[in-house]
Amino acid sequence: METNYLQQIQEAAEWIRERLDGLVPQIGLVLGSGLGDMANQVEAPLTIAYNEIPHFPVSTVEGHAGQFVIGTLEGKSVIVMQGRFHYYEGYSMKKVVFPIYVMKQLGVQSLVITNAAGGMNREFQAGDLMLISDHLNMTGDNPLIGFNHPELGVRFPDMSEAYNREYRALTKRIAESMRQEQSAIRLQEGVYSGISGPSYLPPAELTMLARLGGDAVGMSTVGEVAAARHCGLKVLGISCITDMAIGEELEPLTHEQVVAVANRTKPMFIELVRRFVAQVNV
Repeated sequence: METNYLQQIQEAAEWIRERLDGLVPQIGLVLGSGLGDMANQVEAPLTIAYNEIPHFPVSTVEGHAGQFVIGTLEGKSVIVMQGRFHYYEGYSMKKVVFPIYVMKQLGVQSLVITNAAGGMNREFQAGDLMLISDHLNMTGDNPLIGFNHPELGVRFPDMSEAYNREYRALTKRIAESMRQEQSAIRLQEGVYSGISGPSYLPPAELTMLARLGGDAVGMSTVGEVAAARHCGLKVLGISCITDMAIGEELEPLTHEQVVAVANRTKPMFIELVRRFVAQVNV
């Protein structure tokens, strides 16, 4: 797979490009559990199921539609991943991040990556949005392990600013503007802890991650961001805090509960992302 990885990325990108009628996506969006309705905001959409694309994995998780939606949003060309792939589904980390490289090949320069996460910061509450300032990769893997294709990026990519500082500042200004318009949005900022899953963490591990500096925990994102920075994409990360994951106060949780809270938060999330897309320079 290592020797064919670049070729597979290029073949997948070319297959999609042939269907875009000259459209070059500027911004990529990765939508997490319960947040897929953001794709319904795309104008003149072209929908492509993942299982139609050469070499693509298939999303198997409830709340993930498993398709690209490509078109325009707030006057900019976008490609939206309505559902993503996870390490816990049994895919290699290289397969998980495969779509990130494909989007880069199609012309994407900026990536908005979202997820549903448990809040470990006691100042948070379910329904908050968290601007990701940095992350802890606790998955035990990295998509950049193995042969490096120089055509994709450098062998040792810098991660000192994994989540673009200017994008974060713009998002905070947008949230403040929304609050002044009487929006109920609560935008936090913090460190995302990425774990392998699929089991939710026990209290001792949540307490450990909080003490290490984590503010939220989830089962995605960290590998995708490593790949995004490897290929030169600027990244904005937003977590929807769907539950509180305080180790000392942990209560039972189901995926259905996570999706339900994400659904309630969607209107604020969609408005925040729409305004970001409208105002960001790409």
